[in-house]
This record gives sequence, structure tokens and C-alpha cells, in this order.
Amino acid sequence: MTNASPLVTIFGGSGFVGRYIARRMARSGWRVRVAVRRPNEALFVRTYGTVGQVEPVFANIRDDASVAAAVLGSSAVVNAVGILAPSGKQTFEEVQADGAGRIARAATAEGVASLVHISAIGADSDSESDYASSKALGEKLLIEAFPGAVILRPSIVFGPEDQFFNRFAGMARIAPFLPVIGADTRFQPVYVDDIAKAAEKAAMGKVEAGVYELGGPEVDTFRGLMERVLKVVRRRKWIAPIPFGVARVQGSIFDFLSRMSGGLLPAPVTRDQVTLLENDNVVSEGAKGFAELGIEPVEMAGVLEEYLYSYRPYGQYSDITESAKHMKA
Repeated sequence: MTNASPLVTIFGGSGFVGRYIARRMARSGWRVRVAVRRPNEALFVRTYGTVGQVEPVFANIRDDASVAAAVLGSSAVVNAVGILAPSGKQTFEEVQADGAGRIARAATAEGVASLVHISAIGADSDSESDYASSKALGEKLLIEAFPGAVILRPSIVFGPEDQFFNRFAGMARIAPFLPVIGADTRFQPVYVDDIAKAAEKAAMGKVEAGVYELGGPEVDTFRGLMERVLKVVRRRKWIAPIPFGVARVQGSIFDFLSRMSGGLLPAPVTRDQVTLLENDNVVSEGAKGFAELGIEPVEMAGVLEEYLYSYRPYGQYSDITESAKHMKA
């Protein structure tokens, strides 16, 4: 890897989505700077390329100086930072709104050619959800500072390290039922590496500026997705719909307990997340998406089988065990 290779800085490059983008950019021959708050916990990204090609560095997107230092010398910048719930100084406004604007201003000042921002379907300035409204404000601040940016809005993301399907598969292993808030809410799950493909193209200047909503080839309800999980992990559990009224009360209680513990007791579900679940999370009619990017999104079935098998009664040996039972019968 030579110094002539272009450099991309990926904020949040060790996170769930960011690491896939980092891996793809490294394979394309780029030098990759993974900008994170805790570089020592991101050393694994070095294995994505040759010696010295991928390096984690310190950056706090709440601080102008550290963001400016992280983008220094970069040809492209990707912002893959996002939080599902606030914690201490890591608030929705600081991280998803002001942080996005700060990165865009630094990219403009540095003369960066391409800026890619990972947002979310449902980003809406008028939303009652702080998560969704902060995502919308982040997009606004980003475009004001860097009009030529590419914004990617994925639906719920799945992949080996996801916190959605893994969470419920784990619950199915020990709980007598699966609690579901918004059983009829629709989602359009998107494979994490498909988002990385889109980000890679955008970072390399192969995508027109604008907003792209990314959803997989299948739309299903929350209940339907849980039925898929149970089928893959081969467990029979009752899917228990929780009314929104009850869920809002639960979310408020969990929020209070989390605040009182200083974040030591993370909320299983927050009031803000309940608000999000009241709306479908699918690609808007007429929105640009994978088709305009020249990418054919991957279906869920094969991928879920690859990483949820460990939650089956006999894990990786489930097929052998079940086959043996049939032979005895």
C-alpha cells in the first residue's frame, strides 16, 4: 500500500455498519482511517487490509478540533455514527444532529471530494421521536455545509452483528414468549453489506448527490419477522403483542430507571423507541434507492440461516441431532 492511495475517514468505522464499509474500502485499495472515541477497542479493523492500510484513530464528533484532525488529508469521508438511545453526553442532538453538521463543515474546509452520511428511514423534522427528528436535523446541517453529500437512509439493518434479530433469537432461547411492540408495523430489512456497497460507491464518487432510501427486497410486519426468527432457530414460542399504551408506560419507567442508575441499567426499550414503532419503516413511494445505485439487495432467508443457527436447541449440530432422531423413529 503506497502513500499515493486515496484516504477515506470513516467516523464510527468500528461499529456495526461502519466496519463493513471499512472492509470494502480497504479491499478497493483505499487507505482507511477509522475515527472512533476508543481506538484501543477498534484494533480489529487493522485486519481488514495490509499492514498500515487500516488504522483506528481518536475522534469525538462533539469536538471541532478532533473532527478536523480526523479528516485531514482525506479524499472521502463517511459518517456512520448513530445511537439508539442517549447516554450521558451522547445525546441525539449532540451526536446525530450537531455531530453530522460538524463533520460536514470539517470535510468542506479540508476540500474533501465525497461525503457519505448514514441516516435512517423515518428521519423527519416533524416526528415526535427525538431519534427521527435528530436524524432529520443532522441531514439538514450536513447538506447546508456540504451540498454534494450522499445520504443513505436504511430500514432496519440485519447481519451477523445486528442487535435486532440476534436479540430476539436470544430471547427465544430462554423466554417462554416474545414480546412485540407494534406487531403490525412494517419493516423492510436491509443487509448490512448492501449498505456498505452503497457507501463504497458514493465515497468513490460514483453516485449522484442526494438522498437514497435503502430497503431489502422483502417487506414484513414485526410479527412476521419474529415468526421468521422462530422458524430459523427452530423454537416454538408465543408471540405476545404489547399495546402501544402499555409500551409507552413501560418505556417511561425504563427511561427513569436508566437515568437514576447513571446508565448502568440500560433500558430494554425506551419511550422514544416506542414512538418510532408506531410508524412503518419502509422505503417511501418514489424515493431513490438500490435500483438507482445499481445494487440488487440480498434477501433475508439465506443470511439469517448463516448466523442465527447458534440459537437452535443444538446449535450447529441441530441438523445432525434431528436427523438422528428421525432415524431412531
